[in-house]
Formats: sequence, structure tokens, C-alpha cells
Amino acid sequence: MRRVSYGASKLSLLALGAAFLSACGPPPPPSKPLSELTPQEHAGRAVFIADCARCHHANDQKAYRGPGLQALYKEKYLPSGAPANDDRVSYVIIHGRNMMPAFGDTMDSQQLADLLAYLRTL
Repeated sequence: MRRVSYGASKLSLLALGAAFLSACGPPPPPSKPLSELTPQEHAGRAVFIADCARCHHANDQKAYRGPGLQALYKEKYLPSGAPANDDRVSYVIIHGRNMMPAFGDTMDSQQLADLLAYLRTL
């Protein structure tokens, strides 16, 4: 029976942990500071708080009830694999997806435009 010293095991675990962390990549860029939001972005933030915050984190990529939205537009793809663009994000907001309800009947076009402006700041 081969014995591995505690020091070698600990070193292996540290190396594995370092490899895992380096594979995760750099953290996402920070969101635009609230003090720098335009009036439209502030209006979109209000829509987000009223309709989206109960399921999504704005300044975190960790999932809540739905995916975290930090850096949503700074990534090439959405968590679903769809392109990160206004057309796809609007479609999901209007029609819903999986467990996300549709907001097409409760959100007017100005609220949607404001929300998209805010989401682009995350």
C-alpha cells in the first residue's frame, strides 16, 4: 500500500483549486455607477426593481430564481446560449422563457426601452 504524505495531498488540492479558479476567467466588469445613470437608465432601473429584481440579481452573475444579469450585454451570449442583443433580450422579456413569465401584456414599449437601457449598464 502506497502512502501519500499529508503535505503532498494538500499541495495537490491547492494546485487543483488554482487550476479551477484560473479556468473561471476574470470577474465581469463592474456595472455603471448609479450616480452616472441617464434619466432613461434610471427609469429602466425602476422597471427592473418593480418587475425583475424578485428573480434576478442586477450586480451579480450568480443565479437567484433566474440568472444573474451583471455583464449581460458584455458577454457574447446570454446564459441560454442565444446572442446577447436587444432583439433576443426583448423577445424573452415580452414572451417569457422557461420559468420566466411574459411581460408583453404588462410592459409598454417605453418601459421596455428604458429597461433595455438599464440592462446595458450592468
